[in-house]
Amino acid sequence: MMGLGGVVVPGTLRDSLFILDAIHARDGGPKPETVITDTASYSDIVFGLFAICGYQFSPRIADISDARLWRTNTAADYGPLQPVSNHTIRLDRIRAHWGDMLRVAGSLTLGEVRGHDLIRMLSRDGKPTGLGDAFAHYGRIFKTLHLLQFVSDEGYRRMIGAQLNVTEARHHLARKIFFGQRGELRQHYREGMEDQLGALGLALNAVVLFNSLYIDAAVKQLAADGFPVTDELLARLSPLQYDHINFLGRYAFTRPAAPGLRPLRDPHAHDESDDGEAE
Repeated sequence: MMGLGGVVVPGTLRDSLFILDAIHARDGGPKPETVITDTASYSDIVFGLFAICGYQFSPRIADISDARLWRTNTAADYGPLQPVSNHTIRLDRIRAHWGDMLRVAGSLTLGEVRGHDLIRMLSRDGKPTGLGDAFAHYGRIFKTLHLLQFVSDEGYRRMIGAQLNVTEARHHLARKIFFGQRGELRQHYREGMEDQLGALGLALNAVVLFNSLYIDAAVKQLAADGFPVTDELLARLSPLQYDHINFLGRYAFTRPAAPGLRPLRDPHAHDESDDGEAE
């Protein structure tokens, strides 16, 4: 399952295209600049579709040593990369289909066509069509830039790893909340499954909001007490923690008589009558 859009996504090799669809179908919020996925979600065409829609596609590629590097100029000397950049991007094919490629980008952005449907339209009998081949060559430009940056830039690798860790933490929290039926979607229709995911997303967001409010209050209190709250420390905080959350019990959605945060606990004091769990 995915956190964006609450869409039921089958475990296919191109599930990143569902992410592209969900981005374009979002109700609001800031437009993402970078989309990070695991290895199984990329191909040359996928790189091309993300790039032409204005997104940086940054998958973590497990078999990166086997990935190809592409060049645009056969006569240029690429220095130490010369032996590993033996494949050439056909810019002429991109130019020949550029108008159709822009129309595809417009259709994707407006939701007139879905990415996972489009990928089937760009190939025939397992081979790319002329337009699909143009998208593949276009995507190879950005895939090569991504590979080079991934290999040479430790900060870029850390950024990708950190984002994937946040995603996994979100999934851990979702599985913890979704204890009924062992976390399985049991509805027989897609709409019913998405209703379940929507309810799960609501509960998950409530936990994240609860944690965020108390983390903010605790940080302000520490700063007021003279504790050095640095940006480095703040970067390590996460609202996806759940050890203090009681997932079993009764849930009340009534407005409290005196809304507000509970007093913060003294971390140096221990009260055996308080197990520290929030309901």
